[in-house]
Amino acid sequence: MTVSGISGSSSTASANARQGIADNFDTFLQLLTTQLKNQNPLDPLDTNQFTQQLVQFSSVEQQLKTNDFLSALVSSNGNSINTNAVSYIGKTVTASGTRSELADGKAVWSFSLPDAANVSVSIKDADGNTVYTETGQLQAGAGQFTWDGKDTQGNTMPEGTYSITMQGTNAEGKSVSISTETTGVVTGVDFTGTEPVLLIGQARVNLSGVTSVRETTS
Repeated sequence: MTVSGISGSSSTASANARQGIADNFDTFLQLLTTQLKNQNPLDPLDTNQFTQQLVQFSSVEQQLKTNDFLSALVSSNGNSINTNAVSYIGKTVTASGTRSELADGKAVWSFSLPDAANVSVSIKDADGNTVYTETGQLQAGAGQFTWDGKDTQGNTMPEGTYSITMQGTNAEGKSVSISTETTGVVTGVDFTGTEPVLLIGQARVNLSGVTSVRETTS
């Protein structure tokens, strides 16, 4: 997974950097010792310059340690997020988006309407084909649209992922923006991307897009 990859590469680079700093520091000490042994008593070496170099080496060492701590923090945070994502399996979640899973004869979308409007609903299958349309008057506020899995002609559609489009027009003839959310039971988690993706049947929902989680009722 990506987090592990970051942690591994960072640790390797940090280890190589520490080794290089150690080698350079040993060389610096050897040169310093040699110069101190062979300095002219009447014209001694400037100790301020050596002190500044020692301070610089110390600063670099501290920065490497900070990088190690940050790498460990990133790895720990990634493990915590993954553990949290796994706990969603079996739970009913709601997330922003237009896709939902048709299972057991229904697919559910949540929506939010800022103003009363005449709404046109269109549902498409995974190939983009429109299988169901409906129009009706809806009041302002939040609600749910439940589709029984039958197309406009009354034929039962196969289970799978479907997307919804809701377009509204208010009494003044102006377009009303309708936000939609998908609701379903999490069946698995995909960790291959930059963030965990919850699997709701064939639908995929980013963990960051989840707006609510609740126990699944039979």
